[in-house]
Amino acid sequence: MRSRAAPRIFIVAAMLLTMAACALSGGGEPTVPTSVQKLEYYPYQVKGYQSTFPRRTVLVLVPADDRDFTGTEAANHAPLDGKPAIGVVIGQDNNVLQRLYSAPLGPIVQKAIAGAAEEAGMTAESADYSDYSPEKAKNDDYVIATLIKRCWVTKRRHADNRYGAVWATSADFAIDIIVFKPPFKIPFWQGALQSTYNDPPVGSFGLGPDDEAGIYDEPGEVLSVALTRAVAGIFERKDFRTLVQQDDIRR
Repeated sequence: MRSRAAPRIFIVAAMLLTMAACALSGGGEPTVPTSVQKLEYYPYQVKGYQSTFPRRTVLVLVPADDRDFTGTEAANHAPLDGKPAIGVVIGQDNNVLQRLYSAPLGPIVQKAIAGAAEEAGMTAESADYSDYSPEKAKNDDYVIATLIKRCWVTKRRHADNRYGAVWATSADFAIDIIVFKPPFKIPFWQGALQSTYNDPPVGSFGLGPDDEAGIYDEPGEVLSVALTRAVAGIFERKDFRTLVQQDDIRR
């Protein structure tokens, strides 16, 4: 007797082949691998501004993610399960090999600014809100509000050399800072800080780009360097430091 199960097996096999053909022909969008990177502030990596500020209290508000992604690149910047996009890994043919994400940026940058403020000589406190309110900060000397304008890293594979694959990573981090002095609502000081870091640094060893080796293993580490330099730049600004030093605070 002929089995009735055989035709069903053929039907299922045909369906699987059809689905695979659709995926290969563009009928289905292939899934791009993802990676959650660790983004952090590197204490004391930037030298020169440590203990240069008076011992004042500064309240650091939660920074707002104010990055604006539009156009054809918007798909690469979409969050994943609440995790913000922070970069991509690009292959030799300019295709996206991996999308990079991190924990929410606000708390990470807030902790970085508080750490840099402590290095500068100030006493830092962290708020659980983003908007400046003089009433909530009446016991603090200064309040720092932050807008994250840029936070992105690209790791790209170039043409192979005699040693094998050649990779280069470029990170860009930018923030807008507004410092308030309670109870006033007019900014006490404001500035825009930006840092770009390349790994390996181009021309750092007097070699060609194909012969230079990167320092960091993960793209998130390269972006962390750019973040650290931008945040430290707040307290490296001579105009801000002079303003605080000349500010006669009397309770």
